[in-house]
Amino acid sequence: MELNVPKTILNQLGGNKFIVMTGAKNFVGDGNTLRMSLPRNGSRANRLWVTLNGNDLYDMRFFRYTPARFNSKTMTFSDDKISDEKVYEDVFFDQLQEIFTEHTKMYTHL
Repeated sequence: MELNVPKTILNQLGGNKFIVMTGAKNFVGDGNTLRMSLPRNGSRANRLWVTLNGNDLYDMRFFRYTPARFNSKTMTFSDDKISDEKVYEDVFFDQLQEIFTEHTKMYTHL
């Protein structure tokens, strides 16, 4: 299976320059979506999903993910926590870098 859409999304974000400048990692291409983990930044978001929607535009979902944890005192598990920080819909390809920088305060290129 080819992952042309996620590769294109990464290139539109800035490609290798984006990866080096932001420290983003754990990239996963899933059909029309590129998913990644973000380091500490100007927002609380630690995950980003960029999806190509039906309008041939992009949706950007910045959110905070906290994995399930085991509490050894009470011997219980807590559930995964997901809280949306900000969702941008119908974004043009040339706005991806600008919105990323605006939301995270991290530059995508020099």
